[in-house]
Amino acid sequence: MGMKTFASSAGDHRSSGHHVGGLPTAGKEDKMRIFVAGGSGAIGISLVRALTASGHSVTALTRSSHKQSELRSLGATPAFANALDRPALIAAVEAARPTHVIHELTALPKQGPRSPRDLNATNLLRIEGTRNLLEAAINAGARRFVVGSFALLAPREPDTTASDDEAAAAVRSMESQVMEATSKGLIEGVILRYGMFYGLETPSTVMMIEMVRKRWLPVVRDDEGQLPLIHVDDAVSATLAALNLAPAGSAYDIVDDQAVSMREIVEALARYSRSSPPFKVPAWVPRLVAPYMARLTSMRMQLSNAKAKAELGWHPKYSTMREGLASMFSRAA
Repeated sequence: MGMKTFASSAGDHRSSGHHVGGLPTAGKEDKMRIFVAGGSGAIGISLVRALTASGHSVTALTRSSHKQSELRSLGATPAFANALDRPALIAAVEAARPTHVIHELTALPKQGPRSPRDLNATNLLRIEGTRNLLEAAINAGARRFVVGSFALLAPREPDTTASDDEAAAAVRSMESQVMEATSKGLIEGVILRYGMFYGLETPSTVMMIEMVRKRWLPVVRDDEGQLPLIHVDDAVSATLAALNLAPAGSAYDIVDDQAVSMREIVEALARYSRSSPPFKVPAWVPRLVAPYMARLTSMRMQLSNAKAKAELGWHPKYSTMREGLASMFSRAA
């Protein structure tokens, strides 16, 4: 299809829907055809559930054959394809004829990345997968392209990421591809820079709880890291809000109200799970055993969600990690 030009102001696309239980729900005039790439991933299942509950027509891309029945049970149409297989992806997106495409493609290990090579597959998806998905979305006539990025690796001004960090370079590539397509009038791109996910549907959280219970997850003494977090339900509600309300070409930090250290996270998990307190170790131990994770978890990033609140009318249901964990463990009890 040829080049298309779309309005870029939020006022042209505002939803007349209401907010129920923290998630935007649309009226009949707001029903969308949405293609979710990464529909069975860390945020994908929760996102698909919320979209179908809001009455949207959802096609969910997955590379896992055994996830197709679960996606159907949520009311979505599964599409089975690899985002790195350009012809197959283009065919899947064109068959869905989406008005909106959501990019949540990752390939992270369930326990989270422990070394740079654990990110290789995700880096490729963020570079080549984004290129393929953008082309497919534009060819299919989609109006809007919403990208789930990662706040800890996203480009900043001034740029504080290491130039040789392949993961950060992949995130920059992903975001720049979307913004370039937006500037050319090909599609309306929106970037959502999520904080670190947590929640019972997030495999890394479940893994951490098990490690905390077994006292396999020590903490660093005097840990001064400041990590942006977001409960997966709040990431979903922000994504739904961005579908209609975000101006084209905008980027948002989707984080809760208070950054925390890894020590605070582990100690809170121990407290809420009624486990023994974690062992404390000096900072050189994780730097020696797991240098990549040590560098990541010692970052100091006190990001603000003020822009998302002001422009999207979005507010996290769980404004802090402690609120989110308290609710999570009470529901699991």
